[in-house]
Amino acid sequence: MKQRINKYLAEAGYCSRRRADELIKAGAVFINGVKAELGSRVEENDEVGVKGQKIKKIKDQKIYLAYHKPEGVICTVDQSKKDNIIDKINLKERIFPVGRLDVKSSGLILLTNDGEFTNRVSHPRYKHQKEYQVETDKAITDQEIEQLKQGIRLREGLAKADKIKRQSSHIINLAIHQGWNRQIRRMCEAIGLEVKHLKRIKVGEIGLNRLAVGEWRKLTDQEIKSFK
Repeated sequence: MKQRINKYLAEAGYCSRRRADELIKAGAVFINGVKAELGSRVEENDEVGVKGQKIKKIKDQKIYLAYHKPEGVICTVDQSKKDNIIDKINLKERIFPVGRLDVKSSGLILLTNDGEFTNRVSHPRYKHQKEYQVETDKAITDQEIEQLKQGIRLREGLAKADKIKRQSSHIINLAIHQGWNRQIRRMCEAIGLEVKHLKRIKVGEIGLNRLAVGEWRKLTDQEIKSFK
């Protein structure tokens, strides 16, 4: 049965559908030796390659992890990079991070070998909120909180906080579902606030809770199903 190449790569555990589309656009994906295009379809016996590596669908058990990322750890599968997240997790199975959490930020990030799960968690259309604790360089005014709620114009579009709860004069909890690159830092910068510390404390229904810095755990069946 034929299926789209981006879905094939996701089900093979290589990457998410969105990342697959990026690789296809870059000319890095081949089907039977022919460069793939967006929307290309593959059959079960076709030979698929990415950057010279043959990709086969995995039949192993799916892996779903929650990790408390420390500041300084890079969310990349490139193990030539110092302090990459894959070396920190240190599993023999191939996994990849679900979405991004920039190097200066800490907190909850999910990892998996299930591309469909990644798509469900990270794509904005599913509106799974990510909640962050944001500490700024100066006191946050009620007017600035209202600006974040109403939306800040970034190059990708209007970036809005889904909800905000004040914790102290310099700290707020802020939830978004868009997940653009460095979105919260850029939103704050746009209204004159510098983010001193940024910590993700929740993804969908999954909270950081008592997971210690640098530790990881497997997701429960209920947590996995909450995204499906």
